[in-house]
Amino acid sequence: MRKTECLAMILAGGQGSRLGALTKKIAKPAVPFGGKYRIIDFPLSNCANSGINKVGVLTQYKPLELHNYLATGAAWDLDVRDGGVFILPPYAREKGADWYRGTADAIYQNLNFIELADPEYVLILSGDHIYTMDYAWMLNAHKDNKADATIGVIEVPWEEAPRFGIMNTNEDGRIESFEEKPAQPKSNKASMGIYIFTKDFLKKYLEEDAVLEDSEHDFGKNIIPKMLADGARMFSYAFEGYWKDVGTIESLWQANMDLLQEETPFDLQGKWKIYSSNPSMPPHFVGADASVKKSMISEGSMIEGTVENSVIFPGVRVGKGAKVTNAVVMPMTVIGAGATVDYAIVAQDCIIKDNAKVEGKLGAITVVPEGETVA
Repeated sequence: MRKTECLAMILAGGQGSRLGALTKKIAKPAVPFGGKYRIIDFPLSNCANSGINKVGVLTQYKPLELHNYLATGAAWDLDVRDGGVFILPPYAREKGADWYRGTADAIYQNLNFIELADPEYVLILSGDHIYTMDYAWMLNAHKDNKADATIGVIEVPWEEAPRFGIMNTNEDGRIESFEEKPAQPKSNKASMGIYIFTKDFLKKYLEEDAVLEDSEHDFGKNIIPKMLADGARMFSYAFEGYWKDVGTIESLWQANMDLLQEETPFDLQGKWKIYSSNPSMPPHFVGADASVKKSMISEGSMIEGTVENSVIFPGVRVGKGAKVTNAVVMPMTVIGAGATVDYAIVAQDCIIKDNAKVEGKLGAITVVPEGETVA
């Protein structure tokens, strides 16, 4: 494998338990989003657009659909001679096989892969955040600061800061301390879970952490605090765009709704494209008596009822007299005639029978699990 300057490692093995029924059959990064994408399309597209073409994807929980979706990486133009998408599940080693015990352990278990790629820098990403970002700018900042580690941060509302890992920095952006979900935060600079490490520096700390029996083998809880305690050169990289952790039902629903605003959080049709792997389907159809307002309607869908303020994925059918409002309806779901769907996320391959009702409310979104039938 040819040496690369920066290798990306995407952590995509989480169970996503806070998404409940939506992740009973698939990993969180494979959950559909925004009418034609999956969550993992965002970090993969960011890598491709940033000129990072060698990407390891660390999978674990219910990975088959995600593996099938990733395929060769061609959808993101990552199937190049000296790059590509490499799927990295846990595997048997000399002492047997272990599940990834934490975010740091997942990277540690793949040190052989990192050594094979022989990068100068390692970019570590989460596979379940929605944002667009040029990692090349962050890498340049890492080099300019002669940093051992650089952590992406975003300013969050002060009242939300206790939900995040908070970075306290000096005026130059150097990280002086880190607080994991502090009750009384000193800063509102939240970690985005985006890290750049100089490779040999990262390797040293991963190897030291791996043998500690009392460690949770986690970057936020163990690795970052240890690096700071040792006086490492650690800097923050401030990000000012849209970023959302879609780890809960409410945040996933809201992120989809954000795409329906007059001023969308990012331009999906602009130069910074988000790529995806989609089946070839015919154009969507809207019937003569149908009504569509402020919604995204994807290819292959047939709309014969009313759709308002909703995101409709490919292959969805909305029957005559049905009303879909404030909803996210995932691929190949059928909503029968006269049915009502409001403030809901309906997973893929569901059937909402004629005149059935699926109703939630703002702050309490109703979820229909994949493949379910609602009578």
